[in-house]
Amino acid sequence: MNKKVTVYSKDGCYYCVMVKKYLDKHGIDYNVIDVSKHLEEKEKMIEATGNKGVPQLKIGEEWVVGFNARKIWEKLDG
Repeated sequence: MNKKVTVYSKDGCYYCVMVKKYLDKHGIDYNVIDVSKHLEEKEKMIEATGNKGVPQLKIGEEWVVGFNARKIWEKLDG
């Protein structure tokens, strides 16, 4: 799995914590962007997905909105 993974999250987000724990559990390296502190990155995320909510993951060039373990694994493996 050589795909770059970026997690878009913010403090106080329960599902953001869950997604990071999931990635940690599976030994997946990832970068985190806190959209409450990096508004330009938040706008890029919204433009890419049409969704304002977090967590969102960019895996390679594909996006997963929300914590969906099956979709995350498909994007990592595919």
